[in-house]
Amino acid sequence: MEPTIGEQLARIRRQSSLTQEQLAERSGVSVEVIQKLEQGRRKGARIPTLNRLARALEVPTSALFGDASSAAADREPHARPLSLVGIRRALTPVAGLDGELMALDLTESQLTLAAAEQAVADANRSYYANDYATTLRTLPALLAQVRALASVGVGDDQLAAHAVAADAHQVAGQLLIQLRQVDLAHVALTSAFNHACASGRRTVEASVICSLTWLTLRQGRFTEAERLAVQTADQVEPRLSTASAEEVSAWGWLLLRGAAAAARDARDDAAAEMLALADAGARRLASRAPTVGGFTTHEVRVMQVEAAVIAGQPDRALELSAGALRQPGQVSTATWQRHRLDVASARVQLGQYAGATEVLVDLRDRAPAWLRQQRYARDIVQSITEGRRRAMSTELAELAALVGCTS
Repeated sequence: MEPTIGEQLARIRRQSSLTQEQLAERSGVSVEVIQKLEQGRRKGARIPTLNRLARALEVPTSALFGDASSAAADREPHARPLSLVGIRRALTPVAGLDGELMALDLTESQLTLAAAEQAVADANRSYYANDYATTLRTLPALLAQVRALASVGVGDDQLAAHAVAADAHQVAGQLLIQLRQVDLAHVALTSAFNHACASGRRTVEASVICSLTWLTLRQGRFTEAERLAVQTADQVEPRLSTASAEEVSAWGWLLLRGAAAAARDARDDAAAEMLALADAGARRLASRAPTVGGFTTHEVRVMQVEAAVIAGQPDRALELSAGALRQPGQVSTATWQRHRLDVASARVQLGQYAGATEVLVDLRDRAPAWLRQQRYARDIVQSITEGRRRAMSTELAELAALVGCTS
């Protein structure tokens, strides 16, 4: 595992036989900052800070670069741009006139196809477990390795390698959306789609399109997002009586993405129509053995709640969310967390600020890394702080600090 910035700094400082106080005096960087970096209480540092430290240590600034994945996951203000150097290098390598890629280290042993599938599954698992730091730390080398695997394979093995590469780049794109790096996410998902097309698997292509639709939604491009989802859903629409679970799921997820876009574009009838179609597909799958996080009627219900919140129908949203959706387990963790934000938003619309705060506190206790990245959570906390009649509670103040709320 790559050393952190603080670990690099401590190692080089000791090699230079300098105390922390002496380094602070030479560099003009406070002892407190040096201590926080070396002790891991601060994971990231700005380049000007590292430049001053490097000059005092008589080493290149890049010698102090290290793993800052945790800083990115925690949205540390000192993290950029170093926290994303590894994944930027993997997704946007630069080349010279001879076409040779710069700073792309492929010295690690190449993965077999089976090992690559497992590594991507592990990255996907850590992402959905809200362990963004681990996912970000493992992705750069993994992306390079799956691309290399796809480039040397032949026949069916190459098609399978492209499918794995598509999955890996899709995980990267989803993570970068959560980290609010939408332009870099577009690069990752474009690569995912190219690999998906090369794999010849329509369900893989449809899955990547779902993520591209999500990205387009996050950019406020509602018309494009709906059109992309609906057009793709039409192209992959299965015969429900004979289609595989994978085919029905791919189609259903596209309909949910389309409904999300239509709801945000104030096209409630279109959203309701897509949700009705998605519900029919989910009910067809109900007799099979769905896995948690798969396409189910519960996923459709979550989207119905979201559409009601967006349409300003908080009573209906809370009615729809009652019962089975009050506890996680029937939908993926990420879906359930996003759903609970909708519940909090509905309570804010009804002036139930204590109830909304209770929902947010529960999310903070369950998934602080995830909640920290949610702009939606920040907006809800902002609404609570502006609408409350009493002084801000300790819990609300802690929530505001976590999500970056200014009031």
